[in-house]
Amino acid sequence: MESKYSKITQGVEAIQKVIMGQRPVIEKLFIALLAEGHVLLESVPGSGKTQLAKSFAKVVDGQFRRVQFTPDVLPSDVTGIQFFNPKTEDFQLRMGPVMSNILLADEINRATPKTQSSLLEVMEEKQTTIDGDTIPIEKPFIVIATQNSIESNQGTFPLPEAQLDRFLMKITMDYPTLQVEKEILRNYRVNEPLEELSSAILFKEDILSLQAEVKHVQVGEVVTDYLLQVVRKTREHPDVELGISTRGALALMRASQAKALIHGRNYVSPSDIKDLVPYIFSHRIQLTMEASIQKTATSVIENILQHVEVPVEVGERD
Repeated sequence: MESKYSKITQGVEAIQKVIMGQRPVIEKLFIALLAEGHVLLESVPGSGKTQLAKSFAKVVDGQFRRVQFTPDVLPSDVTGIQFFNPKTEDFQLRMGPVMSNILLADEINRATPKTQSSLLEVMEEKQTTIDGDTIPIEKPFIVIATQNSIESNQGTFPLPEAQLDRFLMKITMDYPTLQVEKEILRNYRVNEPLEELSSAILFKEDILSLQAEVKHVQVGEVVTDYLLQVVRKTREHPDVELGISTRGALALMRASQAKALIHGRNYVSPSDIKDLVPYIFSHRIQLTMEASIQKTATSVIENILQHVEVPVEVGERD
């Protein structure tokens, strides 16, 4: 039991040597993995999003595939295709990169909406359908999608609500501090830290076991009430056009269970809920037209959290 927990810590620390100063982001990738969810990474170009995904794939055992999205990428380039083989005079199935354990969807907002939607089924159902044939995806499976900030891009296709809702959380990577950036320059001056991640630390059997344990982490009635109060406030807030759905509430509960497990607890605390709300909800709520001119989803969520009383921290309870 403890060995699996220690492997997560080791994995976080190993990735930190490549992506410095981003420990909270790295931990959230592991939370998403154990919660069986997917992650959308957003920041300005050159902040290390792709490098983070590659480092994560090296630390976590499993097949890693990458799709570099551009406007000319077709849905079949992602899922796969039935093609006619003249040698065998028969149709054969050629699987796309979705047949993997860790799928890096690089710059997903550069793909057309039709190609973006090709990921909907595989992200939600852990399966893909090609010419009527349904093929299950081997577990564990996680999509790490990256996109540059919408404001800094031209010729992009913003993800629609239905696609955004498939991501467990959206994480924004900030610029490193001056001291961290200085350390990055020093580290990369001679070495290539990513190449030093030579072997996996967390293996498939560890991940599947931890994913099963996550579902047994207790969520007490007080914590459940707090979670639902926050959800209800998103639906009642005057600046919000579309609040959090039940799917979003379930996503927050599961992510909080994973966070508690990673920190060695078998119960969710109110602080687990509060800490994860911005990452689970910011891409799911839709502001009114008037509010979107002056406010962001994150600022509205912070306002909601300030107006919902946090229960007193409790220990394990049924």
